[in-house]
Amino acid sequence: MTLPTIIFLPGLLCDEHLWKRQVNDLGNVAPVLVADLTQDDTIAAMAQRVAALASGQFAIVALSMGGYVAFELLRYFPDRIVGAALLDTSAAADSPAKAAARLAGIKSLALGRFTGVTSRLLPQLVHHRHLGGPVGQDVREMALRVGGEAYVRQQRAILGRVDSRPYLSNITVPTLIGVGAEDVLTPLPESEVLHSNIPGASLHVFKECGHLPPLEKPEETTVLLRNWLMKSVLSV
Repeated sequence: MTLPTIIFLPGLLCDEHLWKRQVNDLGNVAPVLVADLTQDDTIAAMAQRVAALASGQFAIVALSMGGYVAFELLRYFPDRIVGAALLDTSAAADSPAKAAARLAGIKSLALGRFTGVTSRLLPQLVHHRHLGGPVGQDVREMALRVGGEAYVRQQRAILGRVDSRPYLSNITVPTLIGVGAEDVLTPLPESEVLHSNIPGASLHVFKECGHLPPLEKPEETTVLLRNWLMKSVLSV
């Protein structure tokens, strides 16, 4: 039997390092890949790029912006997807306030040097216990590697995404929802919407965790994904 590929989808200003522990620890379960979501300025183009990575069926493990790409994939490639893990993401389009903040970020970058994740932004991404430690440093370094040009492309893609909530009931693959209990960017109610509207979905809450469980709670994330893959996805 040919196993489906597990494709990891990073979030805004994140690269493959976001999933380093999970890729290392799950490589013995099935083939694994990390998508590059820095090259395109629409969610649709990102999804097409992801779909081209695997020749056959695949499972999606997505975080935040990666979740927006996952919803696009689930709409347009349903026959190729065997499972979806959606971490710290939302099916809703931006509120006017969020859209305005993204546009302000794009505008400010045009006026000055890209500084990545600032001290003001970092507390919105990770639990306070990580602010001065290696996790916080990882987040800063990832953002600088991704860079300002890719940041603008990603923000434009996010601004142009559709509201995926009307499509949630059409998702029929085994779906795992995960969220940090202290996530302030996509808080628990956003994940509860997914859990309530995707048939058969399961919900896991990471305690003392912000927006980035793969970095903040790497072992817990890996165990959660391994159990989901073995019991619900690869066993089908």
